Amino acid sequence: MTIIDVIEHKKNKKKLTEEEINFMITGMLDGSILDYQISSLLMAIVLNGMDEEETFYLTKAMLNSGDKIDLSKINGIKVDKHSTGGVGDKVTLVLGPLLASLGPKMAKMSGRGLGHTGGTIDKLEAIDGFKVELSQDDFIKEVNDIGLAIISQTGNIVPADKKLYALRDVTGTVDSIPLIASSIMSKKLASGADMIFIDVKVGNGALMKDIDSARSLAKMMINIGRRFDKTVICLLTNMNEPLGNAVGNALEVQEAIETLKGYGPADLIELVINMAALVLNKTEDMPLEDAKTLCLKKLQSGDAYHKFEEMVTYQKGDLTNLKISKRIFSVKSAKEGYINHIDTFGLGEIARLIGAGRLAKTDVIDPSVGFTLTHKIGDYVKVNDELIKIYLNEKDMKIETILNCFDIGMEKVDKEPLIYEIIS
Repeated sequence: MTIIDVIEHKKNKKKLTEEEINFMITGMLDGSILDYQISSLLMAIVLNGMDEEETFYLTKAMLNSGDKIDLSKINGIKVDKHSTGGVGDKVTLVLGPLLASLGPKMAKMSGRGLGHTGGTIDKLEAIDGFKVELSQDDFIKEVNDIGLAIISQTGNIVPADKKLYALRDVTGTVDSIPLIASSIMSKKLASGADMIFIDVKVGNGALMKDIDSARSLAKMMINIGRRFDKTVICLLTNMNEPLGNAVGNALEVQEAIETLKGYGPADLIELVINMAALVLNKTEDMPLEDAKTLCLKKLQSGDAYHKFEEMVTYQKGDLTNLKISKRIFSVKSAKEGYINHIDTFGLGEIARLIGAGRLAKTDVIDPSVGFTLTHKIGDYVKVNDELIKIYLNEKDMKIETILNCFDIGMEKVDKEPLIYEIIS
């Protein structure tokens, strides 16, 4: 067998065998198969697809390419959560402490983000001194002690995915459902949780632009989970506008804290409560409405925020000096009418360009910059009403570029639901 044979098979729309996929992953990692050959195969996969069995074989090969985390020493149900990425997505910062206050444990390894804003680890690093690297023993001890820990991924978790993703990122081969599903599931399976919740973002600010594609991705990940005897639950959620109001790393931490104290944005509270309630429903057979009521009480009582404080203290962080830029500008509407559309991707790009995100892995994020939305879809605004408050440092942004992200008209459109579907 040669890599040329494998490329030819997929180019000719043939199904790849487990042996061929293992051969490709092994050769990629040991250097016997060159990057341009892997890139050629990736393009053939994007064009001709992979069925569920091929995707399972790819996930399995990637999973077995590195270390797996053993969480058996953690008492109780271990929950992991993943998002396919969006603008203003700080759900993990709220969901983890909320679950810990309810009983289920979150032992989560997160990554740094490419694109609009940082990943969960970048957001946590906006907290002074917060330590994102822990030994496995300390990680397990923290979860057993307080019910929660969020740390950066270790160096040898699914190295095949790191290599493949780096190639996909520069060869136009990111948007393939089998490649996305195997990438997500190999990392989640390696992290050792009992139950995996995946927030599949849908809309103009997400990787999945339409519900049909998001549904296909969700079903593929759920079926992969079944093959590994893991419970996977997917929520398809709206990313046609930013989640919450804050976009930018320190600003999102601040908004997460407000939400943990019970007075955050309604959409963020709704999504977190629905996710946490699903966990209680699946792990404790609690009726969903009862679970939602209990989750809201935990936010309003401060119990969830107390768990966040415990995690920050445990990981050497200091919440007294959250750095947010003092160079603030108000961007005001040039029109009167209803906000009928927001270019969420465009706003995400603005966040990245002012320093809140990165284009290359070597880029340094400025945690203090970003923006907060004053109005969202369905709101009525007058001329000179504030749309966004933007926090800048060295990098500037033209007001027209920001205004172009808002479509304002006199006819009001119906607001879409936040949660489209729950699939399990």
